[in-house]
Amino acid sequence: MKTRFAILLAAGAAVIAVPAMAQDTEFSGPWIAGVAGYDRNQAGSSQDDGVNVDLDQNSEGLLYGVGIGYDADMGSMVVGAEAELTDSTADSSYSDPYTNFGLGTVDAGRDIYVGGRVGFKATPTTLVYGKGGYSFGRYNFIGTDGTTNYDENLDVNGWRVGAGVEQKFGSNAFAKIEYRYTNYSRGEIDFEADGVADSDRFDIDTDRHQVMAGVGWRF
Repeated sequence: MKTRFAILLAAGAAVIAVPAMAQDTEFSGPWIAGVAGYDRNQAGSSQDDGVNVDLDQNSEGLLYGVGIGYDADMGSMVVGAEAELTDSTADSSYSDPYTNFGLGTVDAGRDIYVGGRVGFKATPTTLVYGKGGYSFGRYNFIGTDGTTNYDENLDVNGWRVGAGVEQKFGSNAFAKIEYRYTNYSRGEIDFEADGVADSDRFDIDTDRHQVMAGVGWRF
């Protein structure tokens, strides 16, 4: 009887151990993920009007989109490249768009991001990472450069940094949450719809803060 019990106990332990052994701890290969979260766009420090608190110099809304990437697992460290295409519902209710070029009145549009990330495994299935790269954004812009008023698309670009945590579920599925900060430093008025050349590029200072969650699949 004791021998049979020992055999049954060992068999049960083996059954429990199989799923645990099947848990893939690798963060390697290509992946795709859907993302969504909070998006806040605001005038940067050089444009912010700290005197008139009634000026609405920000726009807030929902970020949503898709990301792709490729990671290489080096043991305790993971390095990878990624790209992302998102859109946003963020808009501004600023009633007088022609007195401040920090943002004016804007509706946030599509954003294209390319960059890389480096992470360390907090557990075999939990990755803590930092990221950085370049962002190419677009706003529907109503504002002025001081001499001319515009109601056009404003194309902007600048750098992005962020940090996040990714958790694996099984061999392929994962979820992540991250914070990203973007500063747009250059822009141009896009007259594509009017069939004329874009404006000259000019300096801007616009900050973007995002808190994003994502779910994805690693191939």
